[in-house]
Amino acid sequence: MSSTGTRAVVLGGSIAGLFAAKVLSEAYDEVLVVDRDVLLGADGPRRSCPQGKHINGLLARGQKAMEELYPGITEELFADGVPTGDLAGDVRWYFNGRRLKPQSAELVCVAASRPMLEKHIRNRTNAVENITFQQETDILGLETTPDRRRVTGIRVQGKADTAERVISADLVVDATGRGSRTPIWLEDLGYPRVEEERKKIGLGYVTQHYRLTKDPYHGDLSINPAASPEVPRGAIFTKTDGDRVELTVYGLLGDHPPTDQAGFYEFVKSLAIPDIHLALQHAEPLDEPVAFRFPTTLRRHYETMSRFPDGLLVTGDAVCCFNPIYAQGMSVAALGALTIRAHLHTGATPQPLQYFRDLATDAIDATWEMTNTVDLSFKGVEGNRTLKVRMGQKYLKLVQTAATRDGAVTAAYMRAAGLVESPESLMRPSMVLRVLRNAVRGPAANPPLLEPAPRETPKTTRNTRRKAA
Repeated sequence: MSSTGTRAVVLGGSIAGLFAAKVLSEAYDEVLVVDRDVLLGADGPRRSCPQGKHINGLLARGQKAMEELYPGITEELFADGVPTGDLAGDVRWYFNGRRLKPQSAELVCVAASRPMLEKHIRNRTNAVENITFQQETDILGLETTPDRRRVTGIRVQGKADTAERVISADLVVDATGRGSRTPIWLEDLGYPRVEEERKKIGLGYVTQHYRLTKDPYHGDLSINPAASPEVPRGAIFTKTDGDRVELTVYGLLGDHPPTDQAGFYEFVKSLAIPDIHLALQHAEPLDEPVAFRFPTTLRRHYETMSRFPDGLLVTGDAVCCFNPIYAQGMSVAALGALTIRAHLHTGATPQPLQYFRDLATDAIDATWEMTNTVDLSFKGVEGNRTLKVRMGQKYLKLVQTAATRDGAVTAAYMRAAGLVESPESLMRPSMVLRVLRNAVRGPAANPPLLEPAPRETPKTTRNTRRKAA
């Protein structure tokens, strides 16, 4: 860096870190992404990203934000063999064991595996002239001014180095995920510990990939039976890149799928609907079942702190880790990057506390509340079930019931779940009347389950893509 240049350093080459680097490149002369893994040229799951072996969903609002950051990237993913469809019209959703009536909501699904999505975002980020990557480097801590009011850089040590060194920075952005050490660093610098909110959900899931000999989708992109308080087990069974299908099966409150093949199939058989178990009779496993555990959700309330050092921001899972079955993390990370961008428009270093307040308001609050409402519907999850939460749960159950009969309710529900609309959109008078009119009749019976059809060529995926576009 020249003596007159400005530098931003991003800690972590996760998707949240890549999104942050992209917006920072618009305001700083140099952006450096530091990570302990090999990033450039990596195709498979990274060691520091264990969820890379599992389904990672990008919600519709996240797709729009990603496209805003990297124009044309969605089409690039489709051209690389990623299937797509409409979140409400081409996904076979089941809630409480009943299928929602499909209807297009103009919500584009990007059914990419995590490594595929990360590869495309990383390649587009690396193509930005003033972004560079410092790989295989451990992050040791922060450098500050003597009064500790401003962060001026980071201390690092490369895997092949014998000594640590300092990288100076005008702005440091922590995107190191749930294991972020910023709370500890702040305490070491004399700042108060950030307030943390946790909720034990006891989630465990197992993922396996397959090649199908028959097609169970009949034009759908994915088959998703959601866990319910009555059956706290669920699954996502989706087409993905590489002409494969990806199955993640999950259970809450310690009711976890086993990883032995026979036990895994038995767990799938116990789901509220038979669609996936039937489909697996015509599936060739491509790998072994792999487990992942997610014991608690986590939110760090940086926005409530009274003091925070200048020159430091935090983004992505390092701020908030949602229940991953709702697929909100990557989308909120993209919204977080847009919030950073909004604080760069003057060219001055962002004011951290104002950034955190805007991040909470614009990206986290409503999504966190939606997550809590659903999580607390499971009796074993501990938490404060306020009147607002209980009323929200009752109304959500009515919405899900009504959606089995009315595709317009399904579309509205998925627009809220996809973060395109706020949850309050489901409370508009016309929608409330629609929900009540349909819910009073009770849930509709599931349509007859069709046998898996002879497997078609990838032409089906291209047709679905045109429909979604």
